[in-house]
Amino acid sequence: MSLDALRAGLPEYAKDLKLNLGSLATEPVLTTQQRAGTFIASALAARNAAVTRAMVGEFGPQLSPEALTAAKAAAAIMGMNNVYYRFTHLVGGDYSHLPAKLRMNIMAKPGVDKADFELWSLAVSAINGCGMCMESHERVVVQAGLSREQVQAAVRIAATVHAVAATLDGEEALAG
Repeated sequence: MSLDALRAGLPEYAKDLKLNLGSLATEPVLTTQQRAGTFIASALAARNAAVTRAMVGEFGPQLSPEALTAAKAAAAIMGMNNVYYRFTHLVGGDYSHLPAKLRMNIMAKPGVDKADFELWSLAVSAINGCGMCMESHERVVVQAGLSREQVQAAVRIAATVHAVAATLDGEEALAG
């Protein structure tokens, strides 16, 4: 499925999502790799098969094989980290002082520019709602030289991709 087909499949009440997908697909403040990886990582985090197929079909060819793997890895590792660190943040107590004892090797050597991987991790963290992870990844990407506009663009992509997935899930439930 292409991005155009995905947009065409959205109901009329989701016209804003259609428009946002179209404009964000060419968001100029992000590099091609940053933009494509953010779409793919966000789609995987949003957990909708049609959205994931469309985003990988549209943006996968814009990435090197290493970058595509890294975008997938960002979604995978943050799927774990967002749950764990959201727990330690919300529950408080001594949990945040205990070692996580979870393997996170991909974060040290993601196979792409560290700032891009961190940006994708930030987008996934926004979808998964982990405030601690969002703060941490935002701080790293800004220190790496990314602008507030680039951070905002990545989160706008994440928000739109997530909304598209939720809309399609809702429509499927209503049709079922």
